[in-house]
Amino acid sequence: MKPFAAPLDDILFSLTHVAGVDALPGWDAEMAAGIGAHFAAFAEGEIAPLDASGDLQGCRLENGRVRMPDGFAAAYRAYADQGWPGLTAPEEAGGQGMGALMLAITSEIFSGANHALQMVTGLVPGAIRTLQRFGTEDQKARHLPGLASGATLATMCLTEPGAGSDLARVRCRAEPDGAVWRITGEKIFISGGDQDMSPRILHLVLARTSDDGIRGLSLFLCSSECADGSRNAVAVTRIEEKMGLHASPTCQLAFDGAEAELIGREGQGLRAMFTMMNHARADVALQGVAHAARAHDVAASYAAERSQGRLPDGASARLDQHADVRRMLDEIDALALGGRGVVHLAYAVMEAGEDPALVEFLTPVAKVLCTEGGMRAAELGTQVLGGYGYLREYRLEQTYRDARITAIYEGANGIHARMLATRLLGGAEAEAFDRFLTGEAVAQDGLPALWRRARAHLLGLADPTPQAHDFMQLTALVLLDCIWARILSSAGHHADPERLMRVARAAADRGRCIARAHAACLGVSV
Repeated sequence: MKPFAAPLDDILFSLTHVAGVDALPGWDAEMAAGIGAHFAAFAEGEIAPLDASGDLQGCRLENGRVRMPDGFAAAYRAYADQGWPGLTAPEEAGGQGMGALMLAITSEIFSGANHALQMVTGLVPGAIRTLQRFGTEDQKARHLPGLASGATLATMCLTEPGAGSDLARVRCRAEPDGAVWRITGEKIFISGGDQDMSPRILHLVLARTSDDGIRGLSLFLCSSECADGSRNAVAVTRIEEKMGLHASPTCQLAFDGAEAELIGREGQGLRAMFTMMNHARADVALQGVAHAARAHDVAASYAAERSQGRLPDGASARLDQHADVRRMLDEIDALALGGRGVVHLAYAVMEAGEDPALVEFLTPVAKVLCTEGGMRAAELGTQVLGGYGYLREYRLEQTYRDARITAIYEGANGIHARMLATRLLGGAEAEAFDRFLTGEAVAQDGLPALWRRARAHLLGLADPTPQAHDFMQLTALVLLDCIWARILSSAGHHADPERLMRVARAAADRGRCIARAHAACLGVSV
């Protein structure tokens, strides 16, 4: 088994030379490298070794409470003791006040080391952002310190048995009861809905306060403990048995008049919830990147050591000296490098704060591109190892299982494609992307013009949704073409420039061909 190794050099190269974060005020490259190295050492030494055993043991429900796999609680205590939960929390709440770019470094490394544990801890930054934006001063004072210290973990309670992506069907209700609200109903697919690592859990619950469709939805803070210290009326009815992420407890929760408090204004629950969801979608994109990077590391290490066949001169050949294996390894590498560049670009634009419309456009594209890339990389990595890839010992079968959910949760990829082809297509978001393309090195290439013709074609349709998939794929490939141009122009700054030049050139050439094929499927002349 190849031990986990954090791809820190690739991450720092991408942030600096692809996303251009050095141009952002306050960015400290030396500090980023130091924090990244510190977290990488912690992840490699304490988090990653629990990944395989956690997958085998899974979580269990005992006397109504979730028990995490052996070692997880101790690893979380070490994580909290080192201050990692408070990385992006405000300093006045006991946090470190770092931005989203620093979180992008640690989050990818965490997901590559142990996706299941990252899932249970990963909603804390989104909860902090939601509280900072919508919470009262009293709510911030009561809840932010616990999130920053690690004493509190957070969940996002959105989905119900009869209400998945169609939020108008949410039936969980909240009723005022004096100074508090009471929530009654059921929520499903709640990551970390219960666990034995943190003393407290803060559930962010979307509940109905009126029957006025989505305008009747409000967001609530529902703690696992009541104000008087007693256990709140939130019960775990089951832990889902899943294809992957066995060490992440995906719970069904029953709220039976649970004590809660409104965050934000009544009837504006979606607005508040999307603050948390947008963070989660960017984080999921990084999960896909992490799986692709891990698949490449395992497959490349194996192929470099495995003898298979002969070279033309009769000498023994390594597996990675065969053309088809080299093709697969470079494609896996490209899925990680290109996807990471796209996510880092979105984070950089978000941190700059000057073009929110472009952030809104890039986020769904990054989510689709990177999660599909993670799945594809796991599949290719398994193929490189052949029969050994199918065995549990080499861990790629777990990568394959764990990566699969990323294309489903935080909005199924088809929903993001539909949104791109409908709500975002004719507005400021697509215009912002158009301006972005104009400023890129590939502006005079044929792909930006092809994308503009495809956009105009879809805008002329009464119903563009049947073509949403191909338009999303075309958009992702056009964006990737910009990323490859940036990588090719700066590869000399990387420790292995030959690798980056080889992978980027091949991926760019192939991507342009596939982009034209998607345009042809849309009915756009190429």
